[in-house]
Amino acid sequence: MSLQDFIQRHLLDVIAFSWFVLWWAAYYYYSRWALRRETCLARVMHNYRYDWMSRLLEREIRIADTTIMTHLERNGAFFASSTLLILAALFTMLGATDQAIGVLSELPFSTSDSRLEWELKILLLITIFVYAFFTFSWSMRQYNFCAILIGAAPMPDDESVTAKARKAYAEHTADLIDLAANQFNYGLRAYYYGLAVLCWFWHPVIFMTATVLISCVLYRREFYSKTLRALRAARDDRVEFLGIIR
Repeated sequence: MSLQDFIQRHLLDVIAFSWFVLWWAAYYYYSRWALRRETCLARVMHNYRYDWMSRLLEREIRIADTTIMTHLERNGAFFASSTLLILAALFTMLGATDQAIGVLSELPFSTSDSRLEWELKILLLITIFVYAFFTFSWSMRQYNFCAILIGAAPMPDDESVTAKARKAYAEHTADLIDLAANQFNYGLRAYYYGLAVLCWFWHPVIFMTATVLISCVLYRREFYSKTLRALRAARDDRVEFLGIIR
């Protein structure tokens, strides 16, 4: 079967896959574009991370800071190991194609997949979770680098370090924590869109609908969630309080 014949026979599936890639890519680039133009979780958290690093440079005892960094690194380790288990299950599913097709064919509105279609969908899931594993593992390494920066941070009584150098150190360390957090966020996003791909085994239209719904959930949580409002309110109240004291 030629590629053209395959596309003609599975036009709805091709449209659904293109729709999925378009929405994921569009949300990825929009979130990066909006990071510097709109108030979002990533932008607010950057301000908190800068405040954290600024306060760290004023403390002699930094046990709490290293504990927080260890906790963040463990989150990435947990998801990286979970992703490996998911990948093992997906490779196992490739060997149970006939049984799985029989189970899915009994679902309402389900389309009957051929062996090739089933394997292509499983391979897409494998690709997504391989990407998730690389993002989580890279996030772990970046948090490890952040821990080293915390250990190398100048002490508050070190007079050889100027105020300008301290401010730059805090900014660069906060930027590195941002990079680690962003990689962790990309891995979580892959999990979300991986759930949408599961709907493709049911029906392409349900797959497209799930892709849109998941994008809307991600957008709301990133830009209009109650968590974002609480974080903004806490920072605004803190800034106002410090302004009154000064």
